[in-house]
Amino acid sequence: MTSTLTNYSMIARDLDRSELAVRRQPAIQRETDYYLAKIGSVKSVEEFVSDRRLLNYAMSAFGLADMAYAKAFVRKVLVEGHDSQSAFVNKLADKRYLEFAKTFDFKNYGAATTAFGSVQTGVVDKYVRQSLETQAGEGGEGVRLALYFRRVAPNLTNVTEILADRALNQVVKTALRLPDVFSLVNIDRQIQTLEKRVDMKDFKDPAKLDQFIKRFTTLWDLDNSFPGENSVAVLFSQSSQRGLSDTLMASIANIMIRK
Repeated sequence: MTSTLTNYSMIARDLDRSELAVRRQPAIQRETDYYLAKIGSVKSVEEFVSDRRLLNYAMSAFGLADMAYAKAFVRKVLVEGHDSQSAFVNKLADKRYLEFAKTFDFKNYGAATTAFGSVQTGVVDKYVRQSLETQAGEGGEGVRLALYFRRVAPNLTNVTEILADRALNQVVKTALRLPDVFSLVNIDRQIQTLEKRVDMKDFKDPAKLDQFIKRFTTLWDLDNSFPGENSVAVLFSQSSQRGLSDTLMASIANIMIRK
């Protein structure tokens, strides 16, 4: 049974190779080929949400796969856009929807929206990274949390963003040895505590970020020595087995052999 740090390091030491391994998986390739073949011909919000396969791919790229079925919800997000403070998307606590709305900005760009690189190769890159994190999580939630934190943390500007994201919150609480009941404390007190103990600038420094993640992965294993305890299935809905998923292991090994 390998440690969370070992599994994380195996992926993180060469993310390009790890992502290439996922990108080459037949199932990923099929969905990506379909997305790239179809997205350029989509000219409206209605066309976009009407293609379930296309919508599933796009929302999965932003970590929103669980809401891909809610067409009316997605339609409202995209039709209203993001410019107005009263827009539906700006009232949502989950900022992934805002990023989604800014990418698929039919409100401002209309039929030209899907011609942008951010909508084509940009979304594909996001989908591959999300798939990598999901597959890593099948072998241990801690690995997925670490990869997610590595991707998101450098763009954070304040501790409230950590508190608003359950996955980020879990990483920080674990690394700082804050008990679960910390989340029940008055929100102002939570903010004050994190502001004293977390320097947001450290997450923009690769070396300091790496040290923080190493601390998290080590303490995560101490807290989760027994499968089934302290599961973060609520965060990512993945199994609690240790070790990388068989699919991801095989893909990475295949890339190494080709090299």
